[in-house]
Amino acid sequence: MSDAASDAALEALAADAYVYGSPIVRDLTTVGAFVARGMGGGLPPTPFNHFAHAREPATPRTEFPSVNSDTLYSFAQLDLSGGPILLHVPDSRGSYYVLQFVDAWTNNFAYLGRRSTGTAEQTWLITPPHWHGTPSEDVQVIVSPTVVATIVGRYACGGPADLPRVLDLQRHLALTPLEPGGVYAGIPAPDPAVPGELGFLERLRQWMAAFPPAEPDLAYQQRFAPLGLLDAGPSPFSAADPAFAQALARGLAAGRQRVEAVTRPTEDRPAGEWAVSLHLYDYNLDHFGPGTVASREWRAADRRAAYLIRAAAAHTGLWGNHAYEATYATTHDDAAGKPLTGAHSYTLRLDDPPPVDAFWSLTVYELPDRRLTENPIGRYSIGDRTQGLAYGEDGSLTLVLQHERPAEPAETANWLPTPAGEFRPILRMYQPRAAVLDGSYRLPPLEPR
Repeated sequence: MSDAASDAALEALAADAYVYGSPIVRDLTTVGAFVARGMGGGLPPTPFNHFAHAREPATPRTEFPSVNSDTLYSFAQLDLSGGPILLHVPDSRGSYYVLQFVDAWTNNFAYLGRRSTGTAEQTWLITPPHWHGTPSEDVQVIVSPTVVATIVGRYACGGPADLPRVLDLQRHLALTPLEPGGVYAGIPAPDPAVPGELGFLERLRQWMAAFPPAEPDLAYQQRFAPLGLLDAGPSPFSAADPAFAQALARGLAAGRQRVEAVTRPTEDRPAGEWAVSLHLYDYNLDHFGPGTVASREWRAADRRAAYLIRAAAAHTGLWGNHAYEATYATTHDDAAGKPLTGAHSYTLRLDDPPPVDAFWSLTVYELPDRRLTENPIGRYSIGDRTQGLAYGEDGSLTLVLQHERPAEPAETANWLPTPAGEFRPILRMYQPRAAVLDGSYRLPPLEPR
């Protein structure tokens, strides 16, 4: 094979490696940041196997992109290398919550909560893969596919008056080692000597080895041997040949472009159409714990295609739920096909509210960082739990999205402030009903005024 052909083959392989490996790299980088530095919005640095609780709904100070402000978050980064962990869940007395379990490869492998396991008090044993112990008869078991995993807890909060109730639930959410005294490995640190773009591959090399995927994915990983991703011992990237390094960097850039391309709206869609992410998180094909749905409808049909779906999900909405737990809809332009911006005013007329068994809300995010934006009324979302909404005589609800405060009182009641520049709205439907999941419920476009 000529040098040019060899470089082209390396580039193609590196592009595939980016698509395949970017979810675990993004995930564990975020996990490490939670443990070492915490996150904005009042989430301090928190050791493994302890919960970090948000004490107020998300605000612009919250650093996590596309964060919701409907719920209070409770995060726990799990390290099961020292043995299983007992999880105690308090009785939420019928109110909505979900504890979502995500492995290092970003697979959602279990859900506890109102939809899946009810709201009564519960105790669960979370075990590492291939654990051979015997749990007590009164404890239910969740098997984690990887020894490092994440619990993403979301507790519905109806506003300041509801805050004490939610804070009390958080206080009673507890993780306890089954056998104290375990030794914990944490996340292997990448070689700091690896330069620039190759640092991605170094993290992927170490973390693929430390947190093996499912058996079918192990077989797929073998094709990355020419990149050095299967090498043990010292990093093959710390003193890589310049031509080799340049080919890898070009391939990683191509892989990144491939992921970004699938996250853009299609050009032939109707103007203002909402994209509903019904199957963005269906890439888990191997691990179905409590609360997951293993039917064919909720599994990607092709494993290779699932890698690209998984990378897109990690890129746009790390740690998002399956649609059967919460469905997200978003749009990038108005009914005239023009990008959404705070320079204009829009209305969203809902003749029928989104059909849900829990609740729904609409939030806007400033681009490109997908963060919440400060506004004079401190309102970051609006929905069926918002107090004082003004409904039409026919029962319809018309929401107003604009940067400046409306002049009319009824419009002010239904006002969702937008940033001054470009923004993206997300409408979330918690415990969506069948009409959402089968696509028959359609949101109207945002109408410019």
